[in-house]
Amino acid sequence: MYLIVIAWLYVTLMMAVAEATNTTGTVLGAIVTFVLYGLLPMGIVVYIMGTPSRKRAIKQREQAEQAAWDAEQAALRAAQADSAAPDAGGETPAAARDGGVAPVRKEP
Repeated sequence: MYLIVIAWLYVTLMMAVAEATNTTGTVLGAIVTFVLYGLLPMGIVVYIMGTPSRKRAIKQREQAEQAAWDAEQAALRAAQADSAAPDAGGETPAAARDGGVAPVRKEP
C-alpha cells in the first residue's frame, strides 16, 4: 500500500515541479497542485486503509486492560478470602485487653 502512496506523491511532486518551472506557472500553483492532487487524496487513502489495523490495535489494548483488571480483581478476592478466615491473626477478634473493658456495676 505504501509503495502506491510513495509513487503517487512522486508523480504529483513532478507535476508541481513542472508547473513551477513553466513560464506561465507559479510556485503557488505548484503548491496547490501538490497539496490538492497529492497530499490530501493520499492522506485520505492512508487513513481509510489503516482503519482495520487501528481497530485491531484498539481491540488488543482493551483485551489487555480487561485481563489486567480481571487479574487485579482475582487478587483482591483472594486477599479478602484470606483475611476473612477465622482466627487468621492468632487471636480472637474481640479479645479484651487488660483495663480495656469498664467494670459493670449493679444499680442501687
